[in-house]
Amino acid sequence: MLDDHTNSDQEAEKDEIVTQLSADDRHLLDMIQQLLEPCDRITYGERQREVAAKLGKSVRTVRRLVKKWEEEGLAALQTTARADKGKHRIDADWQQFIIKTYKEGNKGSKRITPQQVAIRVQARASELGQEKYPSYRTVYRVLQPIIEEQEQKASIRNRGWHGSRLSVKTRDGKDLSVEYSNHIWQCDHTRVDLLLVDQHGELLGRPWLTTVVDTYSRCIIGINLGFDAPSSQLLALALRHAILPKQYGSEYGLHEEWGTYGKPEHFYTDGGIDFRSNHLQQIGVQLGFVCHLRNRPSEGGIVERPFGTFNTDFFSTLPGYTGSNVQKRPEQAEKEACLTLRELEHRFVRYIVDKYNQRPDARLGDQTRYQRWEAGLIASPNVISEEELRICLMKQTRRSIYRGGYLQFENLTYRGENLAGYAGESVVLRYDPKDITTVLVYRQKGNKEEFLARAFAQELETEQLSLDEAKASSRKIRQAGKMISNRSMLAEVRDRETFLTQKKTKKERQKAEQAVVQKAKQPLLVEPEEIEVESVDSNPEYQMLEVFDYEQMREDYGW
Repeated sequence: MLDDHTNSDQEAEKDEIVTQLSADDRHLLDMIQQLLEPCDRITYGERQREVAAKLGKSVRTVRRLVKKWEEEGLAALQTTARADKGKHRIDADWQQFIIKTYKEGNKGSKRITPQQVAIRVQARASELGQEKYPSYRTVYRVLQPIIEEQEQKASIRNRGWHGSRLSVKTRDGKDLSVEYSNHIWQCDHTRVDLLLVDQHGELLGRPWLTTVVDTYSRCIIGINLGFDAPSSQLLALALRHAILPKQYGSEYGLHEEWGTYGKPEHFYTDGGIDFRSNHLQQIGVQLGFVCHLRNRPSEGGIVERPFGTFNTDFFSTLPGYTGSNVQKRPEQAEKEACLTLRELEHRFVRYIVDKYNQRPDARLGDQTRYQRWEAGLIASPNVISEEELRICLMKQTRRSIYRGGYLQFENLTYRGENLAGYAGESVVLRYDPKDITTVLVYRQKGNKEEFLARAFAQELETEQLSLDEAKASSRKIRQAGKMISNRSMLAEVRDRETFLTQKKTKKERQKAEQAVVQKAKQPLLVEPEEIEVESVDSNPEYQMLEVFDYEQMREDYGW
């Protein structure tokens, strides 16, 4: 009877339909499905070894699991229930740390996920020098009762632990698994579909936007906005903005703080020439991060998707918006354009800080982007000083030092302390294009640059002037100068022609008069036989002849 009962139980078990899987079973299912995808023999062997490494099992065990799956389906994934099910086989200190970290991370407006707690566990184990520590599955099992209790109180459905992790593939074949904030940053450029003007109202065109995005949280870490085309220098400026703590004045009207800063461990970009530059590689070596190129363009969605959001949610609401389709460009875009670059930068910074980073990403749950970035930090980022960033992250140009320690740049005169001793030398100027009233002066010394001094724009020590504003002012001055030069040139030509005409007429008249005078001075020739008297004065006939000849000469020569 006992045997019959046992056999009937076994038959019933075979007829059961598996409808629920645990987190471990789902993870195992994902691994097996990777092995079921069609491929050649060599690729299949590589996949087997990869799955075995991820599961922490041997290749032979993986083969047995696949065979069991083919024979039994989902039932093959269910594990036999343990006698100690529900009890955690971890140290009490670890259990207390996990629960405490999760509760404190979800106080007030803060949010933290079980995966982020697992990262904190890993970081703490590294600090304590322990090689064995609770895995992320163990962390979830410890937190599952707390999560279920919270969800029951909030009357919401249990979304469950997905167990999936984001990874990106590099061009050289590496898979980078995204584990925490500031782990992998991505960067890209786009032309903003908005027309801007200078401070005088003259149309300038569309600016370029460079964004740096944290892959883990989708949080915007840093930006650069300007009219210069993409280059390694603009990329460096965006990186500098992302790395440094951000401080903005009251003119920005921010309600929140742009609290992101630090540096990445990996920098993931497309294959543009600026991303393949020696300049970026130098920055990476100096600051301590590795540069990677995307394997395919389609893998850039995380950094490219925000551009579409910016267009529909922000840029399209501003005057001068052109739209992304040139054929459908609004006719009034040029006439309506009235924003300057600085005004746009003020509004865009506020949009990023107060709206975009404060909204949850649809793929990341109920955490806002900034909350996820904050919760995903395994430790507080180290603050990198501006001194470490100057030599590799600022735009540069070359100038000569004049007598007295003066410099000339963008029609501005600069003077720096102790620069008079370097008069006549060619130096390197490094500057922030958002404010060029202060530049940093370096001298080339072999393969290095030696810092000499700060130079300040004369009469602008308390002002702020961007490079674009300075260029716009220079253009305005040149245009005004051209107009003045054209008017004066035309006047000079007209006056010169009038002068030459008058001069020529006067010269010709003088020449004619001189010819008449020369002719008059010639002696009058009279035949000897015509003069019959010895004295001219006493001879009345000669006197009459003299008068007659003089009158004739007046008629002949126009006297």
